[in-house]
Amino acid sequence: MSALATRILDLPGGRGLLLFERNLLSYKEMWTIILSGFFEPLFYLLALGYGLGGYVGDVSVDGVTLDYAVFIAPGLLAASAMNGAFYDATNVFWKMRYQKLYDSILSTPLSPKDVAAGETAWAVFRGLIYAVGFFIVILALGLVESWWAVLALPATVFLAFAFAGAGIAAVTFMRSWQDFDILNLAILPMFLFSATFFPLSTYPGWLEAAIRATPLYHGVELLRALTTGAVGPAQLVNVGYLAVLGLAGTWIASRRVEKLLLT
Repeated sequence: MSALATRILDLPGGRGLLLFERNLLSYKEMWTIILSGFFEPLFYLLALGYGLGGYVGDVSVDGVTLDYAVFIAPGLLAASAMNGAFYDATNVFWKMRYQKLYDSILSTPLSPKDVAAGETAWAVFRGLIYAVGFFIVILALGLVESWWAVLALPATVFLAFAFAGAGIAAVTFMRSWQDFDILNLAILPMFLFSATFFPLSTYPGWLEAAIRATPLYHGVELLRALTTGAVGPAQLVNVGYLAVLGLAGTWIASRRVEKLLLT
């Protein structure tokens, strides 16, 4: 092992890279599971962007007129990153409650902080894989209108990080599989209403305020700005919001893993 690798592993949470490697090897034979998650946003894009889009026509956002397919493409890109990260993060429930994976892992030099960091890194990576596949599609379809889009994939990392951290933290409070219904109750409305398919201005004021508080909205706004070229100071707020949420979720997850497994 190189001196640099040793230093990285010695950082707080650095040994989580070993758990990341473990997940990478375990999914090597199950790549179809990851591939299947790519198709849902693609179907939405084809059905709504080109089907419904023929009736909707152009959409005006902050004085800029966009083709409907161009409008929803970054929203679905954000949803791809969200789905990959969040639904992989929820696998922590299975690993903790039934597989008892972390019981054996914590008998090694890895700490709860390493577990949280490793699972978060893997969930972010899976979200990025989904985002890369979908971004290639919208690029090939001509739905990207600005060179700012070169920053779109790095931006999806922040979005995936936010949902990975929040997702892992959330599942540590779950008591049974039925609690997944609560998570879905949060994710589905967020997917439908976070300016993914309609401009924020179409909603009533009270709902608009609620939407602005959701992480997916910030991800959608960030990616839409980058793919259309309407970049401004607001995108720094989007990035900051997502980064803080991811850090907070990872911190809560590490504390909860420690409480559940070491006490």
